[in-house]
Amino acid sequence: MDSKLLISAILKFCCGVLLVGLLLFLPAGTFDYWQAWLLLGILFVPMFIAGLVMMTRNPALLRSRLNAKEREKEQKAVVLCSGLMFLAAFVGAGLCRRFGFLLFPSWVSWGGAVVFLAAYALYAEVLRENTWLSRTIEVQEGQQVVDTGMYGVVRHPMYTCTLLLFLSMPLVLGSAVSLAVMLLYIPIIVKRIRNEEEVLRRDLAGYDDYTRRVRHRLIPFVW
Repeated sequence: MDSKLLISAILKFCCGVLLVGLLLFLPAGTFDYWQAWLLLGILFVPMFIAGLVMMTRNPALLRSRLNAKEREKEQKAVVLCSGLMFLAAFVGAGLCRRFGFLLFPSWVSWGGAVVFLAAYALYAEVLRENTWLSRTIEVQEGQQVVDTGMYGVVRHPMYTCTLLLFLSMPLVLGSAVSLAVMLLYIPIIVKRIRNEEEVLRRDLAGYDDYTRRVRHRLIPFVW
Protein backbone atom coordinates (compact mmCIF):
# COMPACT_ATOMS: atom_id res chain seq x y z
CA MET A 1 0.00 0.00 0.00
CA ASP A 2 1.24 3.48 -0.92
CA SER A 3 1.58 5.15 2.49
CA LYS A 4 2.16 8.59 0.98
CA LEU A 5 -1.04 8.34 -1.06
CA LEU A 6 -2.95 7.10 2.00
CA ILE A 7 -1.77 10.00 4.16
CA SER A 8 -2.60 12.51 1.42
CA ALA A 9 -6.09 11.06 1.01
CA ILE A 10 -6.78 11.08 4.77
CA LEU A 11 -5.56 14.67 5.16
CA LYS A 12 -7.68 15.95 2.26
CA PHE A 13 -10.70 14.04 3.55
CA CYS A 14 -10.37 15.48 7.06
CA CYS A 15 -9.81 18.99 5.72
CA GLY A 16 -12.93 18.63 3.57
CA VAL A 17 -15.08 17.57 6.52
CA LEU A 18 -13.74 20.41 8.68
CA LEU A 19 -14.14 23.06 5.97
CA VAL A 20 -17.72 22.14 5.04
CA GLY A 21 -18.65 21.90 8.71
CA LEU A 22 -17.25 25.34 9.43
CA LEU A 23 -18.98 26.90 6.40
CA LEU A 24 -22.33 25.53 7.56
CA PHE A 25 -22.30 25.70 11.35
CA LEU A 26 -20.51 29.03 11.87
CA PRO A 27 -23.04 31.07 9.83
CA ALA A 28 -25.88 29.09 11.41
CA GLY A 29 -24.55 30.01 14.85
CA THR A 30 -25.50 26.58 16.19
CA PHE A 31 -24.82 22.87 15.88
CA ASP A 32 -28.57 22.32 16.07
CA TYR A 33 -28.88 22.19 12.30
CA TRP A 34 -29.95 18.65 11.44
CA GLN A 35 -29.97 19.27 7.69
CA ALA A 36 -26.27 20.15 7.83
CA TRP A 37 -25.51 16.95 9.75
CA LEU A 38 -27.53 15.02 7.17
CA LEU A 39 -25.50 16.52 4.32
CA LEU A 40 -22.21 15.82 6.06
CA GLY A 41 -23.25 12.20 6.53
CA ILE A 42 -24.44 11.48 2.99
CA LEU A 43 -21.50 13.41 1.50
CA PHE A 44 -18.55 12.12 3.46
CA VAL A 45 -19.49 8.56 4.51
CA PRO A 46 -19.83 7.36 0.87
CA MET A 47 -16.72 9.39 -0.01
CA PHE A 48 -14.75 7.59 2.70
CA ILE A 49 -15.94 4.19 1.49
CA ALA A 50 -15.16 5.05 -2.14
CA GLY A 51 -11.68 6.19 -1.11
CA LEU A 52 -11.01 2.89 0.62
CA VAL A 53 -12.17 0.95 -2.43
CA MET A 54 -9.97 2.99 -4.79
CA MET A 55 -7.03 2.74 -2.39
CA THR A 56 -7.16 -1.07 -2.43
CA ARG A 57 -8.30 -1.71 -6.02
CA ASN A 58 -7.19 1.25 -8.11
CA PRO A 59 -4.72 3.57 -6.36
CA ALA A 60 -3.86 5.25 -9.69
CA LEU A 61 -7.47 6.42 -10.01
CA LEU A 62 -7.43 7.72 -6.42
CA ARG A 63 -4.20 9.57 -7.11
CA SER A 64 -5.69 11.23 -10.19
CA ARG A 65 -8.84 12.17 -8.26
CA LEU A 66 -6.74 13.84 -5.56
CA ASN A 67 -4.87 15.93 -8.10
CA ALA A 68 -6.75 19.22 -8.39
CA LYS A 69 -4.08 21.33 -10.11
CA GLU A 70 -5.41 22.43 -13.49
CA ARG A 71 -3.11 22.99 -16.46
CA GLU A 72 -5.62 24.68 -18.75
CA LYS A 73 -5.92 28.43 -18.13
CA GLU A 74 -9.69 28.46 -18.68
CA GLN A 75 -10.17 25.67 -16.15
CA LYS A 76 -8.38 27.63 -13.44
CA ALA A 77 -11.11 30.26 -13.75
CA VAL A 78 -13.77 27.53 -13.65
CA VAL A 79 -12.28 26.08 -10.45
CA LEU A 80 -12.18 29.54 -8.85
CA CYS A 81 -15.83 30.23 -9.76
CA SER A 82 -16.86 26.83 -8.44
CA GLY A 83 -15.09 27.45 -5.14
CA LEU A 84 -16.78 30.81 -4.71
CA MET A 85 -20.12 29.23 -5.58
CA PHE A 86 -19.76 26.58 -2.88
CA LEU A 87 -18.61 29.17 -0.36
CA ALA A 88 -21.67 31.34 -1.02
CA ALA A 89 -24.06 28.37 -1.11
CA PHE A 90 -22.94 26.87 2.22
CA VAL A 91 -22.65 30.19 4.05
CA GLY A 92 -26.03 31.23 2.63
CA ALA A 93 -27.62 28.01 3.88
CA GLY A 94 -26.19 28.58 7.35
CA LEU A 95 -27.48 32.15 7.46
CA CYS A 96 -30.92 30.99 6.32
CA ARG A 97 -30.94 28.54 9.23
CA ARG A 98 -29.87 31.28 11.66
CA PHE A 99 -32.55 33.77 10.60
CA GLY A 100 -35.28 31.34 9.49
CA PHE A 101 -35.26 32.83 6.00
CA LEU A 102 -36.60 31.04 2.87
CA LEU A 103 -36.42 27.54 4.32
CA PHE A 104 -37.85 24.46 2.64
CA PRO A 105 -40.05 22.03 4.60
CA SER A 106 -38.40 18.92 6.07
CA TRP A 107 -39.67 16.56 3.35
CA VAL A 108 -37.66 18.51 0.76
CA SER A 109 -34.48 17.76 2.71
CA TRP A 110 -35.23 14.04 2.79
CA GLY A 111 -36.17 14.03 -0.89
CA GLY A 112 -32.96 15.86 -1.72
CA ALA A 113 -31.00 13.24 0.24
CA VAL A 114 -32.54 10.46 -1.87
CA VAL A 115 -31.59 12.28 -5.09
CA PHE A 116 -28.09 12.94 -3.74
CA LEU A 117 -27.46 9.28 -2.87
CA ALA A 118 -28.84 8.11 -6.23
CA ALA A 119 -26.50 10.54 -8.00
CA TYR A 120 -23.62 9.29 -5.84
CA ALA A 121 -24.35 5.72 -6.96
CA LEU A 122 -24.32 6.83 -10.61
CA TYR A 123 -21.06 8.67 -9.98
CA ALA A 124 -19.50 5.47 -8.62
CA GLU A 125 -20.61 3.64 -11.77
CA VAL A 126 -18.95 6.31 -13.94
CA LEU A 127 -15.71 5.85 -11.98
CA ARG A 128 -15.95 2.11 -12.56
CA GLU A 129 -16.49 2.53 -16.30
CA ASN A 130 -13.72 5.08 -16.89
CA THR A 131 -10.42 4.44 -15.10
CA TRP A 132 -8.87 7.53 -16.76
CA LEU A 133 -11.12 9.97 -14.94
CA SER A 134 -9.19 12.87 -13.45
CA ARG A 135 -10.23 15.99 -11.58
CA THR A 136 -8.20 18.04 -14.05
CA ILE A 137 -8.55 18.47 -17.81
CA GLU A 138 -5.85 16.28 -19.35
CA VAL A 139 -5.28 13.29 -21.62
CA GLN A 140 -3.29 10.58 -19.88
CA GLU A 141 -0.77 8.21 -21.42
CA GLY A 142 -2.51 5.26 -23.02
CA GLN A 143 -5.96 6.82 -22.56
CA GLN A 144 -8.71 5.54 -24.84
CA VAL A 145 -12.24 6.71 -25.62
CA VAL A 146 -14.84 5.07 -23.35
CA ASP A 147 -18.21 4.65 -25.06
CA THR A 148 -19.94 1.98 -22.98
CA GLY A 149 -22.54 2.24 -20.23
CA MET A 150 -23.45 5.82 -19.38
CA TYR A 151 -20.84 7.03 -21.88
CA GLY A 152 -23.08 5.63 -24.59
CA VAL A 153 -25.85 8.02 -23.49
CA VAL A 154 -23.99 11.29 -22.83
CA ARG A 155 -20.36 12.23 -23.39
CA HIS A 156 -19.80 13.58 -19.88
CA PRO A 157 -21.80 11.44 -17.43
CA MET A 158 -19.55 12.46 -14.55
CA TYR A 159 -20.76 16.05 -14.93
CA THR A 160 -24.35 14.85 -15.22
CA CYS A 161 -23.88 13.20 -11.83
CA THR A 162 -22.23 16.26 -10.29
CA LEU A 163 -25.08 18.43 -11.59
CA LEU A 164 -27.54 16.23 -9.69
CA LEU A 165 -25.29 16.15 -6.63
CA PHE A 166 -24.74 19.89 -6.43
CA LEU A 167 -28.35 20.88 -7.09
CA SER A 168 -29.59 18.40 -4.47
CA MET A 169 -27.23 19.74 -1.77
CA PRO A 170 -29.22 22.95 -1.10
CA LEU A 171 -32.40 20.86 -1.01
CA VAL A 172 -30.83 18.72 1.72
CA LEU A 173 -29.82 21.90 3.56
CA GLY A 174 -33.37 23.22 3.20
CA SER A 175 -32.30 26.56 1.76
CA ALA A 176 -33.86 28.31 -1.24
CA VAL A 177 -31.06 30.89 -1.21
CA SER A 178 -28.46 28.14 -1.44
CA LEU A 179 -30.36 26.56 -4.34
CA ALA A 180 -30.38 29.89 -6.23
CA VAL A 181 -26.60 30.13 -5.78
CA MET A 182 -26.02 26.53 -6.90
CA LEU A 183 -27.88 27.16 -10.15
CA LEU A 184 -24.74 29.03 -11.18
CA TYR A 185 -23.15 25.60 -11.58
CA ILE A 186 -25.01 25.19 -14.88
CA PRO A 187 -23.10 27.91 -16.81
CA ILE A 188 -19.90 26.95 -14.99
CA ILE A 189 -20.10 23.31 -16.06
CA VAL A 190 -21.09 24.26 -19.62
CA LYS A 191 -17.91 26.37 -19.87
CA ARG A 192 -15.82 23.52 -18.45
CA ILE A 193 -17.25 20.98 -20.87
CA ARG A 194 -16.69 23.21 -23.91
CA ASN A 195 -13.02 23.67 -23.00
CA GLU A 196 -12.58 20.00 -22.08
CA GLU A 197 -13.92 18.90 -25.45
CA GLU A 198 -11.44 21.17 -27.22
CA VAL A 199 -8.63 19.37 -25.38
CA LEU A 200 -10.08 15.91 -26.06
CA ARG A 201 -10.62 16.60 -29.77
CA ARG A 202 -7.03 17.81 -30.01
CA ASP A 203 -5.26 15.17 -27.94
CA LEU A 204 -7.41 12.02 -27.71
CA ALA A 205 -7.51 9.77 -30.76
CA GLY A 206 -11.03 8.73 -31.77
CA TYR A 207 -12.83 11.41 -29.78
CA ASP A 208 -14.16 13.20 -32.87
CA ASP A 209 -15.77 9.98 -34.07
CA TYR A 210 -17.21 9.41 -30.59
CA THR A 211 -18.90 12.84 -30.63
CA ARG A 212 -20.66 11.88 -33.85
CA ARG A 213 -21.97 8.66 -32.31
CA VAL A 214 -22.98 10.17 -28.94
CA ARG A 215 -24.41 13.59 -29.71
CA HIS A 216 -25.42 14.85 -26.27
CA ARG A 217 -22.88 16.16 -23.78
CA LEU A 218 -24.65 16.47 -20.43
CA ILE A 219 -28.39 15.81 -20.52
CA PRO A 220 -29.92 13.22 -22.90
CA PHE A 221 -31.98 14.77 -25.72
CA VAL A 222 -31.28 18.30 -24.37
CA TRP A 223 -27.58 19.19 -24.68
